[in-house]
Amino acid sequence: MNELLTSFLSSLGLAWWVEITTDNPRCVYYFGPFSDAKAAKESRGGYVEDLEQEGAQNIDVSVKRCKPKNLTVYEEGAEQTTRKQVSGILSSQF
Repeated sequence: MNELLTSFLSSLGLAWWVEITTDNPRCVYYFGPFSDAKAAKESRGGYVEDLEQEGAQNIDVSVKRCKPKNLTVYEEGAEQTTRKQVSGILSSQF
């Protein structure tokens, strides 16, 4: 039932997401969706830990309601290797 609710909220742009911005690589990552802010906040640590293990630097985390068009947004010059590694993290979290 929770999955159905989360899907519905996501379609309306009312689901909660963990947004993580890194400077190296220069990326914005979205992890979610979550039906409530508490669940999103509780999951932040695992996502940050995974990105730190991949070598990400200057990590900034926020929890917000949004409807991201892309789960990962790369700035020009981001390394191809990092993209492949991080996309594996994204797919394993959903």
